[in-house]
Amino acid sequence: MSDKLIIFDTTLRDGEQSPGASMTREEKLRIARQLERLHVDVIEAGFAASSPGDFEAVRSIADAIREVTVCSLARANDRDIARAAEALKGAARARIHTFIATSALHMEKKLRMTPEQVHEQARQSIRYARNLCDDIEFSPEDGYRSDVDFLCRVLETVIAEGATTVNIPDTVGYAVPELYGQFIRNLRERVPNSDKAVWSVHCHNDLGMAVANSLAGVKLGGARQIECTINGLGERAGNCSLEEVVMAVRTRRDYFKLDLGIDATQIVPASRMVSQTTGFVVQPNKAVVGANAFAHASGIHQDGVLKARDTYEIMRAEDVGWATNKIVLGKLSGRNAFKQRLQELGVSMESEAEVNAAFARFKDLADRKSDIYDEDIIALVGDESVAPEHEHYRLVSLAQHSETGERPQASVTFVAGGVEHSAASDGNGPVDASLKAIETKVRSGAEMMLYSVNAITSGSTESQGEVTVRLQLGGRVVNGVGADPDIVVASAKAYLSALNKLHGNADRVAAQG
Repeated sequence: MSDKLIIFDTTLRDGEQSPGASMTREEKLRIARQLERLHVDVIEAGFAASSPGDFEAVRSIADAIREVTVCSLARANDRDIARAAEALKGAARARIHTFIATSALHMEKKLRMTPEQVHEQARQSIRYARNLCDDIEFSPEDGYRSDVDFLCRVLETVIAEGATTVNIPDTVGYAVPELYGQFIRNLRERVPNSDKAVWSVHCHNDLGMAVANSLAGVKLGGARQIECTINGLGERAGNCSLEEVVMAVRTRRDYFKLDLGIDATQIVPASRMVSQTTGFVVQPNKAVVGANAFAHASGIHQDGVLKARDTYEIMRAEDVGWATNKIVLGKLSGRNAFKQRLQELGVSMESEAEVNAAFARFKDLADRKSDIYDEDIIALVGDESVAPEHEHYRLVSLAQHSETGERPQASVTFVAGGVEHSAASDGNGPVDASLKAIETKVRSGAEMMLYSVNAITSGSTESQGEVTVRLQLGGRVVNGVGADPDIVVASAKAYLSALNKLHGNADRVAAQG
């Protein structure tokens, strides 16, 4: 058995299934480049058959990423598998990941298929996929709640047909560590050809045990691949957190005795990029990547750390990338330095015109903010990730007035469909007044489900404010993110960003958990 643990990142596929977390092709590509710098082993780039947009995102990532296996999800049918193979044509290393539900509940209620039909479809899908790609992963959806005898039959069959990885999902987060580890071990012992495939775990966090279950699947069950996401992003309570499993295995190598190919110094940059792209703020006390992960408030703790860091720290902040939070650019920085930093951050610009436009925005920000951090650059580029000519809504200007005892007023000018509109409104505060002013012209009818403000960099009132607005309309949930040193302006940008996503109504298909 190999002592290498394979890290399979599904931030761009399963993580994107979080309500409001869908990303553009450019955003996905930027994150994929960061995952390549992080040295994950596999990037699940998306579900190519789910929409033309996802197909193009998978294809772009497959064409751009050279050092990491690029994977596409596909349901166990010829159409999905062929579509995945087509999207992956340009990949240096490609994988097709196909799935079908195997629990009695899912087969009866969702698929309306008999066990024999599911078994045969699994067989045929792997046989077809192996004609198109050498690296095939199979997942029995809701595997943990499946009948063990039936699951063993299916797994034996797909391995015999050529599946190189078999993944056992805890799709609904029902497992507990000891039982899940025993479950994986039992399957490996009972499936006669289990040694012909890599065994993988994919755990959801509904009971807060996704990381513990995944590690149990590795230590007790003998799995050698963990499927996870940056920041634990994912639908419902999320997925297994990449940063937590990686640092657990690395910090406790004495126990796990496994090697990793991960460059851990890229963990925090990856976490920030995913957070700022999706608008899902990382909680301060989140392990490894939270703002307080290496902070010490207790006097006893502070005294101990000052005397010897290992009294209260089991890993170093700089080992996971916190030390990379350095001032890199300022008002006097030139275009070449800015362009080089974009490349280092994995930000891809398709033309010199885009670089020039981004540099102009950078100089504008530098006039208002003396020190520009990496987070500022990511937010600046993310805030303008859609070219102005492709935006339906775009902020032109905003003015607001508020004083104690008076109702705040706001005037907003914005472009909608190429036509400039001006509107004014009052509100309970300057933000409320600004968003109401926009709505007087847009009349979207969307319900605001979330409004949150986060400082992009800490330690200064000069920091840019990053605002996330989550809107719901007709069953669709979208996030809009805006950044600006002025919180009211950032709020208007975020609201218009969310409206742009509602306007660009791309169809999406729910995928495997």
